[in-house]
Amino acid sequence: MSKCDQCIVRQLSSLKALSKDEVVKLASSKTIYTIKKGEAIFEEGEVTNGVFCVKDGVGKLSKLSANGKDQIVKLVKSGELLGQRSMISNEPANLTAKAVADMEVCFIPKNEIIHFFNTNNQFSLNLMQSVCEDLKESENDKIALVQKTVKQRLAETLLQLHEGFGENTDKTLKVQLTREELAGIIGTATESCIRLLSDFNKLDLIELVGKKIMLKNIKALKKMAE
Repeated sequence: MSKCDQCIVRQLSSLKALSKDEVVKLASSKTIYTIKKGEAIFEEGEVTNGVFCVKDGVGKLSKLSANGKDQIVKLVKSGELLGQRSMISNEPANLTAKAVADMEVCFIPKNEIIHFFNTNNQFSLNLMQSVCEDLKESENDKIALVQKTVKQRLAETLLQLHEGFGENTDKTLKVQLTREELAGIIGTATESCIRLLSDFNKLDLIELVGKKIMLKNIKALKKMAE
């Protein structure tokens, strides 16, 4: 069993407020899962009955739109918790969580989280702040969809992928999204996303290396995203 007291999830999430005894209790209650690329951690409408700690890998939170397309709401990485809002609100998950790259996640049952929530004030405060931050991020994304052009949203998303997940040794973005997934993030058709990437490539803002993307002019991309 991996040591919860040294886990990045505990260091970066609301779990950092737990005492040593609570961490021992947490470690004895968790279940570790390996989620392969493309597999679901949980589906929209599913009752999760707990939270998932992302120990390693990259995932996506998405919602099925009216036209049957996957709208990616957020990308998640190690150190994040999934399923907090639906657990607190006692509602089924309103998003689907899937692995973009192979993931390792730990599942903590709802009864353990509620126990910590009721007995540890700092933990409950941290948890509520985390949920509020997620809601704020969601609101900002909605505003961006209305106020920014698709070109601006693509530039912004490429920068976020670079800043949030880093790059490979060949300077390409570490997170490799399909063109369909990238289109789902910026809220446009896949064909439009492909055309925009081609335009960015011609402007020497990026370089397309097969299916990979390398950012060549970050300064210009930042200006475009404004």
